[in-house]
Parts: sequence; C-alpha cells; structure tokens
Amino acid sequence: MSNDLKDLLDFPCRFPIKVMGEQHPDFQTTIYEVVRVHAPDLERVDIVARDSSGGKYISLTVNVMAVSREQLDSIYMALSSHAMVKVAL
Repeated sequence: MSNDLKDLLDFPCRFPIKVMGEQHPDFQTTIYEVVRVHAPDLERVDIVARDSSGGKYISLTVNVMAVSREQLDSIYMALSSHAMVKVAL
C-alpha cells in the first residue's frame, strides 16, 4: 500500500472486508473465527451475509474495528490463504 493510500485511513476506524466463498454450513462461523484471531473485539453482529442469486455462493461483509494497517494486512493474508475463501476484498 502506498503512503498516499495509507494516509486515507485514520486508525482506529471501522473497515468493511468482503469475503466470498461457496455455500457451506460452517462458512460464516469459520470466517468469524479466522478474523477474530486478528480482531478479538469482533462480534457476530459485525458480519452480514448475503447469498448469491443462484444460491451457490455466499458473500460476507465483515466490519472490523481496524487499529492498524498491519492488522488489516494480517486479516487479508489469513483470509486469502484459507481454503474456503474464493475472494477477499
């Protein structure tokens, strides 16, 4: 992330992370646990789920209270490397 982009965020701040994957009964719980390692104050109400029109995929918006760029980088790395996650934005 360039310094210009880094300056756009004033920490701490609420930061939405989009996570997409195939429908699975444990997807939301798994993503909650992965993110909570890096954002211990995350609550289940901070996650909003939306199914795709065909029902094959699920999209989560995870609203974290970000305290640093490094924390966000850690969350993205953990999500991107998880087998259930197709995309993390």
